[in-house]
Amino acid sequence: MNHPKGAERRKYPRIRSTDVVSFMRVDQPDRLGVGKDLSPGGIRFEAMGCEIDVGSVLRVNFYVGSTFVSAVARVIHSTDIDSLTQDVGLEFVDIDAPSAAILKEFYKEEFPRVRTGS
Repeated sequence: MNHPKGAERRKYPRIRSTDVVSFMRVDQPDRLGVGKDLSPGGIRFEAMGCEIDVGSVLRVNFYVGSTFVSAVARVIHSTDIDSLTQDVGLEFVDIDAPSAAILKEFYKEEFPRVRTGS
């Protein structure tokens, strides 16, 4: 798919976040990252001291306001920022209904005129 240079390809605009994100692969312990932004469809964060490959599936846990959200997500992009840090973008592939509702409600509060598929 061709997009004009600088065109927005995201389904949803992002909400900035600087909260702690916990993530793990099935065969590894939890690791922590720092959130950068999120939407009803995914989350982006910075991870330090580990390699995260595009296509990997992770369990990700984070807070939206004071509410805990957990989802399974696929790594869509992973870019080295420096020798220790990666910028990681995830697309949610399995999120329970209450967590999805929390994200959509939070999103509607931040972007009241944006459709969220509900």
